[in-house]
Amino acid sequence: MKGTAERPPLPEDPAALPAVGVAFEAAVAAVAEALAIELSVGRRAALEAHVRLLLAWNAQLNLTALRTPGRIAVGHVGDSLTAVPLLRRLAPGAVDLLDLGSGGGFPGLALAVTLPARRAALVDSVGKKARFLTIAGRTVQDVLNASGEPVPEISVHGVRAEVLGHEASQRGAWDVVTGRAVGSLAELAELALPLLRPGGYLLAWKQEHPGSQAFSAELAAAGPLIAAAGGGRPIVERAVPDPCPDILGELRDHRLVVVGKLRATPRHFPRSPTERRRLLG
Repeated sequence: MKGTAERPPLPEDPAALPAVGVAFEAAVAAVAEALAIELSVGRRAALEAHVRLLLAWNAQLNLTALRTPGRIAVGHVGDSLTAVPLLRRLAPGAVDLLDLGSGGGFPGLALAVTLPARRAALVDSVGKKARFLTIAGRTVQDVLNASGEPVPEISVHGVRAEVLGHEASQRGAWDVVTGRAVGSLAELAELALPLLRPGGYLLAWKQEHPGSQAFSAELAAAGPLIAAAGGGRPIVERAVPDPCPDILGELRDHRLVVVGKLRATPRHFPRSPTERRRLLG
């Protein structure tokens, strides 16, 4: 159409993009120190390459509401890394991790780099996000390989989680399933538990606002569904140390909810979105 300017192609090489800057690097270093995580030069480089791509793609595709390196360093990278100490405790050694609703790659890609994971599957049914995740995943692998770091096998699934949960190759195949800002705990548990092997863990990012009962109500409402789908009683942990370091102040109200997989999930889970929402209300 006359007068319509074509958008430039989206970049695939982070080396050709602007550096994230010292503010990002300092913030990530401070986050790692606060969480007692040792980040090698190669792993830091992989995280930075991911964020370079995210910033460039975000200008066209709106992958995240956080638009500066400093905000992303804490709000996305830092928030993702709060789970590293907990996951290392729950599942020592390299794990097979699947991330639901990966969006811009958090927490799945950041965890794959930092844990490190043996396998990482990034799931997002939105085509533009799946395309970004494919490029970002390949970039992270290249950076880690060049640095001599362990390189996780990374796959991207551009399908709905309900579909994935009924695939024979995916059902009961994962040690850890993560979900950050993916619906209610009940909805996330229904999607995640079929994908976990018995003995694995669902890890959900939630917030507990002072004076509000919403978080407690969400936990209580999820209990019957979790039990029916083969999960154990949810365990809640603070996402950040107490007392909270200044660098993690904006994450003070964040909670990590852990649900262990106790037994096989009945075949009818996960249900279709229509049926699930009708029954979950």
